[in-house]
Amino acid sequence: MNTNPLLDFSGLPRFDAAQPEHVAPAIGELLARYQALIDDLTARPDTPTWDAFAAPITDMGEQVNRAWGIVGHLHGVNDVPAWREAYNATLPDITRFYSALGQNLALYAKYKALRDSAEYATLSPARQRILDNEVRDFRLSGAELAEEQKPRFKEIQEELAALSAKFSENLLDATNAFAEYVADEALLAGLPEDSIEAAREAAQRDERDGWKFTLHMPSYLPVMQYADNRELRARMYRAYATRASEFGEKERDNTPLIARILALRVEESKMLGFASFAELSLVPKMADTPEQVMDFLRDLAKRARPHAQRDLDELRAFARNEFGLDDLQPWDMAWVSEKLRVQRYDFSEQEVKQYFPEHKVLEGLFRVVEGLYGVTIRPDTAPVWHPDVRFFRIERAGAQGPELVGQFYLDLYARETKRGGAWMDEAITRRAVSGGVQTPVAYLNCNFPSPIGEKDGKPRPATFTHDDVITLFHETGHGLHHLLTRVEDLPVSGIHGVEWDAVELPSQFMENFCWEWDVLTGMTAHVDAGEPLPRALYDKMIAAKNFQSGMQTLRQIEFSLFDLRLHHDFVPGGDRTLLQLLEEVRDEVSVVRPPEWNRFANSFSHIFAGGYAAGYYSYKWAEVLSADAFEAFEEARGAAGTVLDTATGRRFWDEILAVGGSRPALESFKAFRGREPRPDALLRHSGMAEAA
Repeated sequence: MNTNPLLDFSGLPRFDAAQPEHVAPAIGELLARYQALIDDLTARPDTPTWDAFAAPITDMGEQVNRAWGIVGHLHGVNDVPAWREAYNATLPDITRFYSALGQNLALYAKYKALRDSAEYATLSPARQRILDNEVRDFRLSGAELAEEQKPRFKEIQEELAALSAKFSENLLDATNAFAEYVADEALLAGLPEDSIEAAREAAQRDERDGWKFTLHMPSYLPVMQYADNRELRARMYRAYATRASEFGEKERDNTPLIARILALRVEESKMLGFASFAELSLVPKMADTPEQVMDFLRDLAKRARPHAQRDLDELRAFARNEFGLDDLQPWDMAWVSEKLRVQRYDFSEQEVKQYFPEHKVLEGLFRVVEGLYGVTIRPDTAPVWHPDVRFFRIERAGAQGPELVGQFYLDLYARETKRGGAWMDEAITRRAVSGGVQTPVAYLNCNFPSPIGEKDGKPRPATFTHDDVITLFHETGHGLHHLLTRVEDLPVSGIHGVEWDAVELPSQFMENFCWEWDVLTGMTAHVDAGEPLPRALYDKMIAAKNFQSGMQTLRQIEFSLFDLRLHHDFVPGGDRTLLQLLEEVRDEVSVVRPPEWNRFANSFSHIFAGGYAAGYYSYKWAEVLSADAFEAFEEARGAAGTVLDTATGRRFWDEILAVGGSRPALESFKAFRGREPRPDALLRHSGMAEAA
């Protein structure tokens, strides 16, 4: 009997038993089994059928993905040396295997034969789409390359995987390597009490006096936003802006990794017959060409720029008139912006934060999901990777009682062993199995501040900023896309098979509810006094909603256009450097310029260590879809009296969430809205409609 917990697919991941030493044996055994199955299926002379060919490959592939998914997840949330070593030692084997799989001509021929067979017409649209995607993906994986080219293509895939992992590790290590110890309490002027207390506890853990600040978001952001000491902000900003660059430890410098990643992506795309990596990247996306995306971004920039320039002019004038700052610097921006926000709208983010204790935020989030979709979310139990992680189940009413829809892990707090940012990932995907349907399981990961201090002898709950709340709703939107699917074929179930530039639709859609009064009244309670968010404070938040939205929009466009041009018209090792390209993009669309020593690209993990290469534009592209989709709930408010309209929610579930990747995203959107998407709602929500 096999006792390796990574080979146990009978239920939830066994985080209580999985150890780094289990990784290599489990993955080795699974890859061997997978290869044997492929050899057997491709050797058969008969025409492949769905049940005898596609189904067993899906079954075996899922086992590999589930086991490796646990390893990858632990690499992200528990990046201790032993797990890092186990992950990196096995990553080449996984990459090599899938690279060879994508180039297996015999397997490719079987998929084409099944797609071209008489059975294809009898298959469900979901299964037809799976076969179409498989044939496309084989081409993109080099299956049609000349045999003498295939070894090189495999080498590229293996090296790119290793470089991406190293990029992420360098960034985490560089983030962890910095600490700002403050001994003089006067330097803490302006900082919120909870930030000061967290810094004091951090110093105590290091057996140091005073206060410790780090580059992790819960520590870094309050310093930049509230600390009155300009030198402290400047030191923190420089450390953050130069992470994983030539200004730090050489072994953590991502600069050579970026150069190599870009060169390999160019080589890969040229081998496949594309003019650029951006062209290759767009093949499975909604957008057709890099030029179409650039036109979209530039048009949006043109609409946003007057607002952004006005935002910046106001900020500079305020800094000069109120603080005598004639040379507004990047480390002043968040601090002065907060002062301006307080003066203009008469409230601070810190004031708002006191109304968002963790338990009330979760109650409110769950109430929105339950109200929209007619489900119930309950606490559940499962082995977890850290004591702070919680587990929940989603149920719906059935003829025989509650029916399980899905389950999810919630890992909210920042840790030194956890990569930055927020993300959703899948643990188990919904699919038909013998005897029924496998229910999906998701991971929701954030990096929020953990509870600090005590009140009346009890631990105080963690409190979240409104931005934190928006982030939690965003990731929950991704989670619901995965958990509420009704598709039973794994390759297009949930987020599988969804075009990358549409995958942000459900997540950005959920963000809108964080601005609704009938939502916020049920998810707020002052951490000390207990009363809900006052209507007067809410009205101020709404008035300030689009504060500096022009600058924020241009910032996202800057990142998107830089990413696209980097992968389309930039020549690695050519006459123009990456930094020069970034300055070109800023010349075109930006109003704010960081210092020349800022090394933003060295921490741009979305495109160098994530799946967003030549796809960062997806956030803005999908924002058009999500704002337009939410407008349907705004329209329903007139009759229902609330945006939490179950009928509209049910249609959103039926037409967007339930269908996953089983049909093109544009078709799903049109089925929900009854028409093509329009940018009007996004411009209105961003306070830029008048520039349209």
